Amino acid sequence: MPNRPTLKHMLFSPATPPGYPAATMIPAWLRKITWHLLLLVGMPLLPAPAASTPVRPNILFFFADDQRADTIAALGNPVIQTPNLDRLVRRGVSFRRAYMQGGNHGATCVPSRAMLLSARPLFRIDEKLLRDETWPAAFGRAGYTTFVSGKWHNGETSIAPSFQIARSMFTGGMTDPLQAHLSDLVDGKISPAKLAPKHACEVFADEAIRFLQQPRDTPFFCYVPFDAPHDPHIVPPGFPIHYTPEQIPLPANFLPVHPWDNGEMTVRDEQLLPWPRQPAQIRSMLAEYYRYISFLDTQVGRVLDALDASPQAKNTFIVYCADSGVARGSHGLIGKQNLYEHSVRVPLIITGPGIPAGRTTDALCYLFDVLPTLGKLCGVQGPTTSEGRDFSDALRHPSHSARTELVFAYRDRQRAVRDDRWKLIRYPQVDRTQLFDLRADPFERHNLADQPRYRAQQARLTGLLTRELRGFGDTNSLTVAKPLPAAWTPPPNGTNSTGTAR
Repeated sequence: MPNRPTLKHMLFSPATPPGYPAATMIPAWLRKITWHLLLLVGMPLLPAPAASTPVRPNILFFFADDQRADTIAALGNPVIQTPNLDRLVRRGVSFRRAYMQGGNHGATCVPSRAMLLSARPLFRIDEKLLRDETWPAAFGRAGYTTFVSGKWHNGETSIAPSFQIARSMFTGGMTDPLQAHLSDLVDGKISPAKLAPKHACEVFADEAIRFLQQPRDTPFFCYVPFDAPHDPHIVPPGFPIHYTPEQIPLPANFLPVHPWDNGEMTVRDEQLLPWPRQPAQIRSMLAEYYRYISFLDTQVGRVLDALDASPQAKNTFIVYCADSGVARGSHGLIGKQNLYEHSVRVPLIITGPGIPAGRTTDALCYLFDVLPTLGKLCGVQGPTTSEGRDFSDALRHPSHSARTELVFAYRDRQRAVRDDRWKLIRYPQVDRTQLFDLRADPFERHNLADQPRYRAQQARLTGLLTRELRGFGDTNSLTVAKPLPAAWTPPPNGTNSTGTAR
């Protein structure tokens, strides 16, 4: 343990020394009175406390699970009802080109959450978040009160090193949210899980509201990682918002079947509907999915109302984003185990002091850039292992850029790169390549890779992809010695590739 705080430190320092609880320090009002008493008795040993110390901003961070970037009404979806996300859009800056970097396995939310919290890229993360300090831990080290309630899919052991307070934690991947079992952090350990009294997302919102309503004399980092709208798409029976499947348009890039084997055609997510995909089934799934997003929006609104009613409202940065998108019928796919825009692009909205209202930006960024940016805005020094980039300039001036290109990866099956206009997806195992002009073809429907006039563009992007992947630590090749056949035939409905009932 470090040396005990000196009288000088206890009287006049605004920060608690590392390793000591806040109770060790003398409150600010008592420090000022003590200084004046010392001055009266002739003890000019220490400087007077500053007349006022700037109050550091708070953080309220919402993190959704499997939410496509095109599911917010204020950002262009003509069907969905998201009044509370819309109010965030009106208050701040919305990113139209924010991305998760990919995954090492089918449960892409695990690496995505690890990347977010550690600000490390896909190829250098510790998915259990035990090897490197996380950004929430860095905020705690800087004097913030750190709180979490929600989904934690990175191992129970890493909760305590990252957060001081953890309430109603779901420490699994997916569950029926009306039957969720939740745990608390007690004396540095996760308690036995107990059945939640109501929908898990309502419980997470309740816990966040309770935290925000508590009086405090330190800034806070409040992280609310919901498990919605991940399937199963279940909301309480009395939730009033409903969608009529027949009135929901199919995705612009809907296909009955993906045109070839992308290396993950029968993962659990892809077995949620049979092949070929039927328009009526996709519309029904989207109706359930949209309803769940509207329910999530309601819970976000409850928390926003609590913040707005608190003294911290004007000094809090609010972030809303998601761990990944998802296909839901796009390109003949259902899940997120692919590198198309619908699966790697995510919603990202940031509001707070100094951020312009009602703006959008085309700045390119990764999810693992978000917390380094908040650290810069709050004056918090991050972990030494953090690799994310600060894009605060794009927040203050939305026309400014952040990154010039992004690369993506899924297992050893898929690699991709995009810049301001172009995107290339490479499938090494089956020797297939896709090239898209995202400016003219944002839904990635027209593959230009086989057209001779785009060979130079394809070569440029392939070189860029190789260089960027190596820079992030990827050792996989974009080619294999013996490619597999690209053709793919769906298995019989109701079974997976091994014949096991799903």
